[in-house]
Order: sequence, then C-alpha cells, then structure tokens
Amino acid sequence: MSAMTCFSPIRLLGCLIVLLLLPTRINSADPDPLQDFCVADLKASPSLNGFPCKPAEEVTSDDFFSDALSKESNTTNIFGWSVTPANVLTFPGLNTLGISMNRVEIAPGGLNPPHSHPRASETGVVIEGKLLVGFVTTSNVFHSKVLSAGQMFVIPRGLVHFQLNVGEEKALLFTSFNSHLPGVVIAPTSLFASSPPIPNQVLTKAFRVGEDTIETIKSKFG
Repeated sequence: MSAMTCFSPIRLLGCLIVLLLLPTRINSADPDPLQDFCVADLKASPSLNGFPCKPAEEVTSDDFFSDALSKESNTTNIFGWSVTPANVLTFPGLNTLGISMNRVEIAPGGLNPPHSHPRASETGVVIEGKLLVGFVTTSNVFHSKVLSAGQMFVIPRGLVHFQLNVGEEKALLFTSFNSHLPGVVIAPTSLFASSPPIPNQVLTKAFRVGEDTIETIKSKFG
C-alpha cells in the first residue's frame, strides 16, 4: 500500500475530526447547553443533562439571582464546619450551565472532613482565616499547603481532599465547581454511618482493627 493511500484526504479529514472532538469530550464535566438557559423545573424528575426546563413564559429575573451564599451558617456539629451549597437544587438558574458554588465555614480547630466530588473539579479561595488544604492523588501522593485570605487552591475531579482550620478564628471560603450538581462523598460518614450499614467484617478487614473499634467509631456518628 502506497504512502498516498495511507494519508488520503478522506482519512486525514477523519483524523482531524477525531482530534477536534476529543478535547471537548475530555474537558467537559456537564454536557454543553443547547440554548441560552434552562431554568430547572425542580418539580420534575432530573434527566441526563439536568432537570427539564421551566416553560419560558414562567421564567423571571429572580431565577438568575440568589442570596444563598450571603447567610452565615451554624458550625456547631461534630466536625465544626458547615457548607451552604448554591447548586441547581438551590439555584435553579444554574441548570445545564455546568457551574455551581459553595460557601464553607469552619470553626477554629474544625474540619471539612475528607471527601470527594465525583462529578466536578473544584477551585476555592480563602476569604477569612487560615486553612490547611490537602488532597491525595490516585498514586497515593499527598499534596497540602496552609492558605490565608486571598489565596486559592484547586482539587482535581474525584480526588479525596479536606480543609482544616489551623487558625484562631473562624475560617470562610468560597468554592466553585464545573458542574451544576457536583455531588459529594464524605469518607467518614459514608464508611461508618451509611444506611444500611457496611458490614463490620468489611471494615475490620479494611482498617485492620477489631470489631469493638469499628463499633466505637460508628457510635461517634450517632
């Protein structure tokens, strides 16, 4: 077969099309919208690309504005932390746009416990306080740094990460995601407070401890 046949215009065109499509497929967290907006109809069941659109004649200016992140929240809990989400469930105007945010508040010594977001990468900026921010890669490498007001971080999609308040005052940060509903898996509650519970036999073997230790940990989560 000649070189002319191997690199025919048709085959070259096909290769170029594949190369053009691959970055779009790789870089997108949520599918791209096909209209200006699609304000979520939260009364309907979600579909593949989010919630069905509210009828255009029912859309108002209020659908595109939210004060969800303006309110201080209570950090009195076992971790000393709180998260206020602004995702499609609380801000329907985000539907299909592939973006969302959280307001995160952490009391002195408090912890946003190890967790991951299965559908989005995360970036955040510290507004107040001092935080140890860290994540673990799929190669089991731990990256971390202490951040103060004005400094930012990024967490690649799906990796386990945390924020620990190492300062003397309450910490405030805002995080953003490239998904209108990034989801969250909180490691300690997923393992020790699921419903129905994970069998103790699994947890004792995974953590190489006795059943009494597992029961003690579970009791901490009520």
